[in-house]
Amino acid sequence: MATSKKSKSAIVAQLLFQVPHQTNKFCNLYFAALNSFSYLLIIIIFKEMQSEFFPFIIEDQVVGYTHNRFASHLRKYDDVFIYSENNGGRFGSHLKLNSKLKTADERTRVVGEVIKCLGEEDLIPGIRNELYPVTSTFGSPIFFSLERAAAPYFGIKAYGVHMNGYVEKDGQKFLWIGKRSQVKPTYPGMLDHLVAGGLPHGIACGENIIKECEEEAGIPRSISNRARPVGAVSYMDINGFSYKRDVLFCYDLKLPEDFVPKNQDGEVESFQLIPVAHVANVIRRTGFFKPNCSLVIIDFLFRHGYICPEYFGYLDLLQSLRSGDCS
Repeated sequence: MATSKKSKSAIVAQLLFQVPHQTNKFCNLYFAALNSFSYLLIIIIFKEMQSEFFPFIIEDQVVGYTHNRFASHLRKYDDVFIYSENNGGRFGSHLKLNSKLKTADERTRVVGEVIKCLGEEDLIPGIRNELYPVTSTFGSPIFFSLERAAAPYFGIKAYGVHMNGYVEKDGQKFLWIGKRSQVKPTYPGMLDHLVAGGLPHGIACGENIIKECEEEAGIPRSISNRARPVGAVSYMDINGFSYKRDVLFCYDLKLPEDFVPKNQDGEVESFQLIPVAHVANVIRRTGFFKPNCSLVIIDFLFRHGYICPEYFGYLDLLQSLRSGDCS
């Protein structure tokens, strides 16, 4: 992150605490629950932060949210963006595109020109030249495509794929964990999944996970095509002018015991095979993991029986994994 201020997802991941010792050999590493008072406090703070954003509307659909101060930088581009004051209508104060922009291609081009200018002014750092589709819900018609780095500044819903690559040895499960390169523009040096990536325009989830497997871990298609879709997690995160509304499609891949990942794109510094219970302990005790990876791993812990209904707060924790708009 650009600042040291903790995101909501990071706080949620770190509000887990250890349950009393029981007989199960893994239970002293399990997560038990979210502290209900702290979680309520987070929700209250988050609601206050949300009030600083107003809707971004296209064709009478809410596609995102823009911070009121960030929107002030867009007003000089009135041939592209129009700000409407609250006149008692359905959306209140909101941002929309100029009605002269009719097609997705035209919108993509002119908005892209604005994003380029904002990037040169350091208002949107880390331009990637990668486009994300702007939609109201997953699979619905695409209004236009937006530079990936700009997505949180317009509060659009972004989608990604995250994969837990695991190995079973002598009845014990291990997760392959990556350490992000120190030169990554976001979360440098933090722990990460074996494979994860955003879902750009024009590629299906399954094909994207196969592509990311090859690029990030050198996993051949003959193995990666066994990856199983197992659900999704969602979250919202506000940090300054950035409003992330992400949905992550989760995959599991059981790997051969002798497989060793090899990064191909320079974005991963190293990999390590770690017992699942130890990974859980690292998430519970530290902030070493990229926050959204913690959510996906906690989902893995639920599905593989490392977190049980007998633990107080089980349902609260389960619900927190889909705290965002999962649509």
